[in-house]
Amino acid sequence: MQVVWLKRDLRVHDHAPLAEAALRAGEGGAPVVVLYVHEPSYWAATEHDAAQFAFIQECLAELDVALRERGAFLTQRVGEMPDVLDALHRAVRITHLYSHMETGNGLTYARDLRVAEWCRTHNVPWTERLQNGVVRRLRDRDGWSTRWNHRMQRPLVRAPERVLAAPVDPGSSPSSWDLGLSASTRPERQRGGEARGITLLDSFLSRRALGYETHLSSPNDAWDGCSRLSPYLAFGALSLRRVTHLTDRRRRRVRDAAWRASLDAFRSRLQWRCHFMQKLESSPRIEHESMNQALDTLWDRDAKKHLDAWQEGQTGYPMVDAAMRCLAATGWINFRMRAMLVSFATHLLWLHWRHPAIHLAQCFVDYEPGIHFPQVQMQAGATGINALRIYDPTKQARDQDPEGTFIRRWVPELEAVPRAYLATPSTLPKEMQRSLGAVVGQHYPVPIVDARAAARHARQRLEDARREPEVRRRGARVLRRHGSRRRRF
Repeated sequence: MQVVWLKRDLRVHDHAPLAEAALRAGEGGAPVVVLYVHEPSYWAATEHDAAQFAFIQECLAELDVALRERGAFLTQRVGEMPDVLDALHRAVRITHLYSHMETGNGLTYARDLRVAEWCRTHNVPWTERLQNGVVRRLRDRDGWSTRWNHRMQRPLVRAPERVLAAPVDPGSSPSSWDLGLSASTRPERQRGGEARGITLLDSFLSRRALGYETHLSSPNDAWDGCSRLSPYLAFGALSLRRVTHLTDRRRRRVRDAAWRASLDAFRSRLQWRCHFMQKLESSPRIEHESMNQALDTLWDRDAKKHLDAWQEGQTGYPMVDAAMRCLAATGWINFRMRAMLVSFATHLLWLHWRHPAIHLAQCFVDYEPGIHFPQVQMQAGATGINALRIYDPTKQARDQDPEGTFIRRWVPELEAVPRAYLATPSTLPKEMQRSLGAVVGQHYPVPIVDARAAARHARQRLEDARREPEVRRRGARVLRRHGSRRRRF
């Protein structure tokens, strides 16, 4: 029996392990089990959430239908991967294990080590195939961009027409309660599945992508103007290579300069995904430690003052609160607002970046460890090499939500506040606050900190720290190991 182990690759198209196992089975080899394992240890980790689980379940349901159309079916199990392999091996001997390579967190890396040991012990070959531009055992970034482009330009793997299924019990899908998760708390999240992903990509490339490079910043424009493909890429409902191929095909066909610029910006962002994932692949410790280790003690890891208010969207800064409440309901927010949330937590509240990183990971339906932890650190200033990005939440409200549309939707207690005061409701005259039913300190919180004073404090401390010899020395090391050598495609 051949086992195709699904991880973050929940699809049938451009799926090399599935295609290879199906081909061997069709040529007289062993039949195939397409396996997904719901691992309790994975879902017990603090950065995972029921909304992510629900998205995965929707991907798996569609995947099962696609496999049944090809003569096979999806097999699901609950348990730790080596234990599941043991049970399958006793029932029907495993002759080969296939999967894609994965850049996950420390938990999944340790799991993969245990699977590798199981395969060695039981003399089962394990074939891992590439599915993105991340390079294992990479020494430096020289030539990385060229290698990424070469990988993305390889032909797509066709979905197998037939898959000879092994006679095993397909099992059943567990509930979130079975895995110790509550019901999904993100009622407006995106739904999973390969078909939904490709429909979304088609609509983006054919009509929504124009202006993409500017839509990234606006929490109003981003809902339609961004691709919204991130959860489908994070869990592999679409392969990055397939998205790149279709984007390149569209780029070759367009003649309008504005359209071309937008598609170029999007394609650059596709490479950006792997650029950040490569950081975690090359330095797994940055899930827990600052990339520039000399900066790790700058923040007090145990200090969690104001953390609850930030998490609940009750900081007294409407743009911050709107972004957090939006995220809580939808599991998604645009890039600029993500950066602002991290900046507010790490600079203005002076929280160690790990605290907001874990909460945001739980919130993001599109949580991708390799992007998440390096990005949070970069926004927090924990790399020691990137430009400091200390966002002024009042300025962001006025620049990115000038009409107050976003704030009024997600902070309804401020709905009646005039636009001129919406970014700073505490400056609204008290008499007007009472008449509008928007009294700061009663209906809406008093600002949790003085944003300008906190920003000055953070900038001074970070700039002072960056002048220290050890920080500079380690920063040079970070740049050599992780700095971009990107070339134009």
